[in-house]
Amino acid sequence: MLVENKTKQKLQRGEAVYGCLFRYAEPTFAEHLAMQGWDFLVFDGEHGSLEARDIEGLARAAELHGVTPIARVTTNEASTILRFLDAGAHGIHVPWVNSAAEVERAIVASKYGPRGLRGLAGSRQGGWGNREPLGEFTARANAETLVIIHIETADAVAAVEEYTEIDGVDVLFIGPTDLSHSLGHPGNPAHPDVQAAMNHVADIVSESDKTLGIFAGNPDAVAEWYDKGARYFAAGFEGLVKQATQTFLAAVRG
Repeated sequence: MLVENKTKQKLQRGEAVYGCLFRYAEPTFAEHLAMQGWDFLVFDGEHGSLEARDIEGLARAAELHGVTPIARVTTNEASTILRFLDAGAHGIHVPWVNSAAEVERAIVASKYGPRGLRGLAGSRQGGWGNREPLGEFTARANAETLVIIHIETADAVAAVEEYTEIDGVDVLFIGPTDLSHSLGHPGNPAHPDVQAAMNHVADIVSESDKTLGIFAGNPDAVAEWYDKGARYFAAGFEGLVKQATQTFLAAVRG
């Protein structure tokens, strides 16, 4: 249930937050991951097989340990966003957003009136109306729910300044891999064209009231982008497992 959004509170204080993308419908596994000290976990419905029904158990597992459950939705559609939030996510990652109009669509789907048009019913996110009247919950959900908009195409880079002017956006999140593909250098985020686009986004977002976020899979990347103004960092579960496994095996077989 959305009692408080600790990750959003930290971001509002200017603190950095760290999370992990996780794509498996295994609440016990997610609970173990939550116990490692993450600020948030992103349950991935875009590049994983997760459905809204899976989010309920995964969100409970994160909440047990004070970790913010966030869902990466499959698509920027109101019906999809509604179901992932109702299932218990405290926020959403919205992929493949390519214009200010598409940002607005995501916000309207994520917020109750008067800002948005999110459908209202008793749901897990609001404790099915048992914790507080639904009217009180709508105001609290509007304030507490995190909205993270992806910047992962050339069109999004070109429109990022417009994105920063839209009320309701919390984080503008760079996806380096998709961006490299969009710019004609698939799988090569280090290419100068991609780096220039990413730095442009960082410059624009850092001068706004939005938080800069980025996928950063290792401490060196986090340090680099922290210096560029990023405060919302997400790593990939598989990449972390790979790093830890290879480091362990290299040491024991040394």
